[in-house]
Amino acid sequence: MARTYTLKKRAEQQAATRRRIVEAAVDLHSTVGPAATSISMVAERAGVQRHTLYAHFPDERGLFMACSGLVFERDPMPDASAWHGINDHRRRLEAGLGAIYAWYERNASLMACVMRDAEHHALTREINELRSGPYLAAWREALGAGLGAGGRAMLELALSFFTWRTLTQDGGLDRAAAVQAMVRAIDCAGRS
Repeated sequence: MARTYTLKKRAEQQAATRRRIVEAAVDLHSTVGPAATSISMVAERAGVQRHTLYAHFPDERGLFMACSGLVFERDPMPDASAWHGINDHRRRLEAGLGAIYAWYERNASLMACVMRDAEHHALTREINELRSGPYLAAWREALGAGLGAGGRAMLELALSFFTWRTLTQDGGLDRAAAVQAMVRAIDCAGRS
């Protein structure tokens, strides 16, 4: 009985340490960005030695996967499946862009760092494409139905985190106004 208790306690401590490491990585990725985050910085922020970090995450890719996994567990990207049932194209765009822009708003600091670093840091780009790529494809499919080439181009612009940031943070629009601006732009660009 004592051995089972000891093993269980040890497993709980290891899980807590692992969680602290991943939390530290998320925090650093949200502030300095993934490309500037070193293993030493994560270990220090988590309050562990580097060898402890490496025992949980032998390589940086594993840590990035755990970090992005925690982010998506806490706040998954919007699921496009619900939008397929909205027959009115404008309402579908409003629902989809509204959900996407709300997610961008909640995750703005992390997204800004990740999207910036994905431009020049291969591992950040790889993990970002792996995690968000399927969502973006589903968004394009659900929101792009019936759009012509111009409308699809405007939809790509509307789906961009940078567009959301420009409209809201730089342009001063609230989320609803940003959504309406992009819905009008997509409509003006044309349907098929």
